[in-house]
Amino acid sequence: MGIKFQSEEWIKEFQSQMNASEVFEKAGKGFVGDWVFIVEADAAYPETIYFFISLSHGKCPDAAMLASENEREAQYVVRAPFSTWREVIEGKLDPIRGMMTGKLKLKGNLAKVMRYVKAANEMMECVMRVPTDFGA
Repeated sequence: MGIKFQSEEWIKEFQSQMNASEVFEKAGKGFVGDWVFIVEADAAYPETIYFFISLSHGKCPDAAMLASENEREAQYVVRAPFSTWREVIEGKLDPIRGMMTGKLKLKGNLAKVMRYVKAANEMMECVMRVPTDFGA
């Protein structure tokens, strides 16, 4: 049984996985930025979900569910339909490739993100370690 995707418990477990990762800590040294992830409603899921994470030098000091995309200031905003996010979380879509092809729409400094590809890849490894229940 997994943790419900659209829950505070899920985002806190994702935060915990990142903070426990030595690979993420090393790869993320020097990177600081706040992120809002927008999971848009689609045929597979009926409502839009908003997550926030703060990254600071290989750690995630803050993570939370949001009521809207403007609830917190963020240098990076990534949006995609629920089905696309599910592919990312299940390891079927590389997030950097998703951004390059427009499946994941990034608002923010892509060049800076590209300097931390190893950290981004480890973030995805961390999210895949969260036992996720995608049920509506």
